[in-house]
Amino acid sequence: MSVEHELDGRVAVVTGSARNIGRAIALALAEGDAAVLVSARRSLPEAEAVAEEIRGKGGRAAAALADVGDPASAGGLIESAVAQFGRLDILVNNASVRRETDLADLEYAEWREILATTLDGAYLCSRAALPHLIAAGGGSIVNIGGLSAHTGASRRAHVIAAKAGLVGLTRALAHDLAPHQVTVNCVAPGMIDTTRAGAEPAHHLGKIPPVGRRGTPEEIASLVRFLCGPGARYITGQTIHANGGLFTG
Repeated sequence: MSVEHELDGRVAVVTGSARNIGRAIALALAEGDAAVLVSARRSLPEAEAVAEEIRGKGGRAAAALADVGDPASAGGLIESAVAQFGRLDILVNNASVRRETDLADLEYAEWREILATTLDGAYLCSRAALPHLIAAGGGSIVNIGGLSAHTGASRRAHVIAAKAGLVGLTRALAHDLAPHQVTVNCVAPGMIDTTRAGAEPAHHLGKIPPVGRRGTPEEIASLVRFLCGPGARYITGQTIHANGGLFTG
């Protein structure tokens, strides 16, 4: 099998994949010949546009709405992929909510909302996916973390707690799932050029990575694609940083 078709016959679910890094990941996995279920929380037209982009290039894709922080919705997303494509080999937990809120103003409801999507969502989707990954003979789970989980940042206690939790979840699941030949890794992007609904995060202002530029969603996606492929079967439990040298710990 050539490198260009290394994911042929595989099926992937990418949460939060209607735009930005998630979209790039869905496209990259499809370029490796995986069938992809593109998901979004609210905008089915955006998710369907990504799926149509994949189909327009000859790939297989479908779109679905899911609130991954809800157990029934997360389970339904996984079952939808299996129902449409017959199996599941790859899960990318990318869905996340990122906000800046002073601790004094951070209400419990907002705290729970952020953790529910980012951390609970990764747990719920991974748990729902497990029997299908085992049935497929093994597979890959990739959690999308973040730079601030390792460096800290102001006004992001909820976001950082959720992203740091993904690192611990990754390590734990790597041990639990290794006997089933399922690898579990975390990719921690640095400053990436993405489209944001709000203002630039304060902890990004004035910072330039040593490489002299921000990264692209496609650069993150290429790393995720590698971790899901046959060349990464001995890599598990790792947090891999892609940040242009901004953090080297």
